[in-house]
Amino acid sequence: MALDQKDGIWKSGKGKGRRTPKGRQLDDAAWAEVRALLGDGPFPRDMLIEYLHLIQDRYGCLSAAHLRALAEEMRLSQAEVYEVATFYAHFDVVKEGEAPPPALTIRICESLSCEMAGAQALKQALSDGLDPAQVRVLRAPCMGRCETAPALHLGHRFIDNATMDKVQAAIAAGHTHPVIPDYQGLDAYRAEGGYATLLDLRDSGDWETVQDRVAASGLRGLGGAGFPSGKKWGFVRAAPGPRLMAVNGDEGEPGTFKDRWHLERAPHLFLEGMLIAAWAVEAERVYIYMRDEYPEIISLLRDELHALEAAGIIAPGYVDLRRGAGAYICGEESAMIESIEGKRGIPRHRPPFVAQKGIFDRPTLVHNVETLIWVTKVLREGPEVLNGVEHNGRKGLRNYSVSGRVARPGVYLLPAGSTIRDIIDAAGGMAVGHTFKAYQPGGPSSGLLPASIDDVPLDFDTLQAYGTFIGSAAVVVLSQSDSARGAALNMLEFFADESCGQCTPCRVGCEKAVTLMQADHWDENLLTDLCEVMVDASICGLGQAAPNPIKSVLTHFKDEV
Repeated sequence: MALDQKDGIWKSGKGKGRRTPKGRQLDDAAWAEVRALLGDGPFPRDMLIEYLHLIQDRYGCLSAAHLRALAEEMRLSQAEVYEVATFYAHFDVVKEGEAPPPALTIRICESLSCEMAGAQALKQALSDGLDPAQVRVLRAPCMGRCETAPALHLGHRFIDNATMDKVQAAIAAGHTHPVIPDYQGLDAYRAEGGYATLLDLRDSGDWETVQDRVAASGLRGLGGAGFPSGKKWGFVRAAPGPRLMAVNGDEGEPGTFKDRWHLERAPHLFLEGMLIAAWAVEAERVYIYMRDEYPEIISLLRDELHALEAAGIIAPGYVDLRRGAGAYICGEESAMIESIEGKRGIPRHRPPFVAQKGIFDRPTLVHNVETLIWVTKVLREGPEVLNGVEHNGRKGLRNYSVSGRVARPGVYLLPAGSTIRDIIDAAGGMAVGHTFKAYQPGGPSSGLLPASIDDVPLDFDTLQAYGTFIGSAAVVVLSQSDSARGAALNMLEFFADESCGQCTPCRVGCEKAVTLMQADHWDENLLTDLCEVMVDASICGLGQAAPNPIKSVLTHFKDEV
């Protein structure tokens, strides 16, 4: 029997039905704007974050009407679009009746190196001295420019060693766009023999021989985990294809900036290593996940990938450059893969591991940027470029990101057996007027060590006896003018902000730790118990490593708490 429209949910009349379906209605004007940005379909689900960036870049925010239109165009629920948009710090979701953010946003880094360089005073000066209707001033986590602290983003432009005068001058001049560094392009790189190794391998190379060569060098993952790089290829090859590859360019550990430093100068050293690794595992496609805090790197990589396509070195679309959106957790490989798939960056439970089930559940090889730079060098110069260097009983070389109270912060290539004294000497010694007190050996996840522990090599497997690890070799040096207690609080505030919220021990534990650490006197028993729970029960490395600053202060700087 045919239903009378008046008997269904569409019937009209007060209290007797609705003229439209439940939920937010589609706005035709917003829909037309979204369609103009996205172009013709199809619109794959994994491109959601890229489409959100298009809208945010064009309109300065993500309005409710645009999110509704995007959901319509992608055939997704509004809830799916909204949960992704609100997960990432660089998206500004604006609901009906809410005012959009000002046209210009300043993000001031508040991580340890910038905090030590006066970031809080600068933030206050900017907040007091700029019109809030025109400029929004926000705190932000590490931007990967620790050597020029304090650093900030003015729109998409970095201002290093930032001051109020520099910011005002840049605003007046309209300098809010990224500045592309003077880097070595494809032609210059090929003139020095670049890509000859890759092309030779494609022509007549044996992947197992190449893997053995990399393994002989002693190369290990330089994103922090330290897994032997040569073994990864075999694990991925053992899984049936099609296989994929992902590059972790989400260099978000505070104090780390080595990847950015290299990419600004010689991106093709990295790109050739990436393509060699992709060849070794027969990757059907490669994804580069680059943090949104590096807009100039994203721009130059996009240009150089186009150059590689034009030169016939890669097929069009073989390498897919993806842009992060401000989430430290996406440095964890499975969270990065979730983000590449257009989802919230929430770590996966393992097993299965990404080598078996990674992007789109396909076997996926994951490497860090610096690791791939060394792949190129090892295959070009031989394993001895690493294993031929020995210092303090350790073999190899490390790029140390050095910041804090040293005379010349920067990236220093040193033997892997270098001690903190060696690293400080390479950086020109302590800054004038500062005496060495403590150091962070590998980012906030590694906690703090006192100056008295100055003879241990900062390398893999050498720091466990001290309750810490080298991680990404992000070295921050503290002096007598700094508080270890304050530094630890800064680190825990970072973890509390950046926890993805998936597991209670990390989400609640970080927040509780911050509260306890703000007390005049630390409750050692309660903090110790909290640390144990976080280490034992957190899903991923963020919650497991977050207690390290607390434990290190209780061990080495107990007089401060």
